Amino acid sequence: MPAAGEKLSDIEEFYPDRMTSRILGMGDMLSIIEKAEETFDEEEALKLEQKLRKQEFDLDDYLGQIRQMRKMGSFSSILKMIPGMNKLKDVNIDDKEFVKIEAIICSMTKEEKRNTRLLNASRRIRIAKGSGTQVSDINKFMNSFEQTKKMMKQMQSRQRRNEEHDERIGY
Repeated sequence: MPAAGEKLSDIEEFYPDRMTSRILGMGDMLSIIEKAEETFDEEEALKLEQKLRKQEFDLDDYLGQIRQMRKMGSFSSILKMIPGMNKLKDVNIDDKEFVKIEAIICSMTKEEKRNTRLLNASRRIRIAKGSGTQVSDINKFMNSFEQTKKMMKQMQSRQRRNEEHDERIGY
């Protein structure tokens, strides 16, 4: 088995066709799927789906997803398996950013994680001190999180419209 990284957990079984696909930049979706199946708990995934449908996705859920992704390996190694992503040379994902985000979220109270509107300036200063980051890091992360929530809401409404359309035409 060749090593895909330096850690023991990075060792993976050798599949010539998958390795060829990676080398040619076509990705390796089967390996991503296998890693996801090993890492993600089906029951947790169903709970998350229900929260997403009800638009109750909060920072605890976000933290859980980051931790699940980190179990799959480095984010940059996962991106390399996605078809076409190796062509994006400008995309530089530092896995240390996820450590910083984890520290930020862990420095929040339960109420702040559930309701981000509570995060006024003084709370952001406290969180920055507790996480070893700057207030600008908190602001940047919160903007990113709100954009993610907005995008998920749009995807949800698009999916709902597609389901309604399929019902009307008899699918």
